[in-house]
Amino acid sequence: MSNPKILVFSTNNISDPGIDLAGASHMDYPESVKIITVPCSSGISPKWILNAIKGGFDGVFVAADGTDCPYLTDCTDRTAKIVEKSQELLKANNLDPRRIKMAAICSVCAESFVSHIKKFHKALSELNN
Repeated sequence: MSNPKILVFSTNNISDPGIDLAGASHMDYPESVKIITVPCSSGISPKWILNAIKGGFDGVFVAADGTDCPYLTDCTDRTAKIVEKSQELLKANNLDPRRIKMAAICSVCAESFVSHIKKFHKALSELNN
């Protein structure tokens, strides 16, 4: 059975506490999830996402700040554009753009994070078969 590796870009002020809460609450999510913390999701480069997929990750999940971003009022729009560019970059490299997912994860969104990751993990498992 496939166990997709997922790289999560998370933000230190908003989504990290939500993900930490999932761990502290002993919520179960795939152990193949690896997390990199960034200050703001709008600072992620599409090249980082492409490199992650080419480097062996099956998918990249962007845990965006949404409207709670302390740096930018239009963070969600900027991050969505980065995800769109990343999907185009994957297509140009003959990779499936469904390997990227974005969702707003707030500091108390532990259940939401776990739900998104489990669904993404399942979708990636189906893509790998």
